[in-house]
Amino acid sequence: MSNNSAIVILTKHGLKITPQRIAILDVILNLKEHPTAETICNYLRPGYPNLSIATIYKTLDTFAQKGIIRKVLSETDTMRYDGVAEKHHHLYNTGSGRIEDYYDEGLNKIVENYLKNKKIPNFTIEDFKLQIFGKFRDNGNK
Repeated sequence: MSNNSAIVILTKHGLKITPQRIAILDVILNLKEHPTAETICNYLRPGYPNLSIATIYKTLDTFAQKGIIRKVLSETDTMRYDGVAEKHHHLYNTGSGRIEDYYDEGLNKIVENYLKNKKIPNFTIEDFKLQIFGKFRDNGNK
């Protein structure tokens, strides 16, 4: 994805276009590892030496509030960020902490049908995301 894509997304969501916002969004959209704020900071530090971690966190919160990205809490309670908008779930490698996106329309339909028929008192279901824990056959070294 290019800077132009980040600019289009920021414009679409009514956000001011700044080099820092473009860079942060580019990292999230291009890194498929569900980066932490610290990972984003380390990645951008060479090109943006004055970019503070506080600015990164504030920008990530703004992106999440606007629905541009999603926050993903890892099993170690570390906040990570996901730039994929399509409905998907996450596979967590319990050994390495690696997270991968998992798409399964059949699973979505099964869970949607179950939840549609399940009445949870005093609760309206808006969405669901599954977190599936296990180990990748490649030992999760990616």
